[in-house]
Amino acid sequence: MKTRAKSAIVMAPLLVIVFLGGYFLIAGTVVLTILALREFSSAFGEKKPAMWVLWASVAVLYGGYLIPKIHSYILLPWIFVSLLMCFVAMFAMEKRDFFQGMATITGVFYVIFLSFHIVLVDESFTKPLELGGGFTLSGIHSYVWIVILSAFGTDIFAYFTGMLVGSRKLCPSISPKKTVEGAIGGVLGSLVLCGLFGYFLLPAGFANCIAIGLIGGVVAQLGDLSASVMKRKIGIKDWGALIPGHGGILDRIDSILFTAPLVFYILMLKATLVGA
Repeated sequence: MKTRAKSAIVMAPLLVIVFLGGYFLIAGTVVLTILALREFSSAFGEKKPAMWVLWASVAVLYGGYLIPKIHSYILLPWIFVSLLMCFVAMFAMEKRDFFQGMATITGVFYVIFLSFHIVLVDESFTKPLELGGGFTLSGIHSYVWIVILSAFGTDIFAYFTGMLVGSRKLCPSISPKKTVEGAIGGVLGSLVLCGLFGYFLLPAGFANCIAIGLIGGVVAQLGDLSASVMKRKIGIKDWGALIPGHGGILDRIDSILFTAPLVFYILMLKATLVGA
């Protein structure tokens, strides 16, 4: 119980940041990304990715995003610049091998690119609460909550369903404890939580929440399994030990890294097709 309490204390500020939204969420996502990158790089031991590339990539992405005249166009130039830096880093052939180069590229896109979608969801699809004096909050109606509910809801319901009725192994070579029954329970849990959130707090986007809950329950588990594959290939159990009993930050957000882009692109697709 003490371990759970410590974990809650560590994670609670993240929920406050989501509620505040805006620049608070941007700053929180930057901090989260930096912590995740540190865990990611440490997992490789002496074969670390080129850290200067990762830090420069974060600076270019968020620095450009905060400039009003270019923030809407920063993503594609950032991809080019980041790839360019990744390959330039491999020019030091006596210091880095091909594996380190691929680790650098993975860090850029797996950690930085995917996590940035949290900011995109909040900025693009949240109607902020006006508090006066130009100050706003994302509040409880932000779609970022759907990102969290889908990811964590899937994880929690999959765990308890698998523990109670799980018998058939899902991917024994990747994650021996995961079961088919748990996977189904995770999808249903995501669907129910996102549906309830949409019904009570985002009624205009109820259909969006249902679609995200259903697809997100699958994608969140793909994110978890993908992280498990990487950790097995590297030879580690957890990315870090920041959160007592739960590994590191990257261990907690591996599902969010997949659900955040899913939410953003589902909402973008609907906005493009039906204009709302």
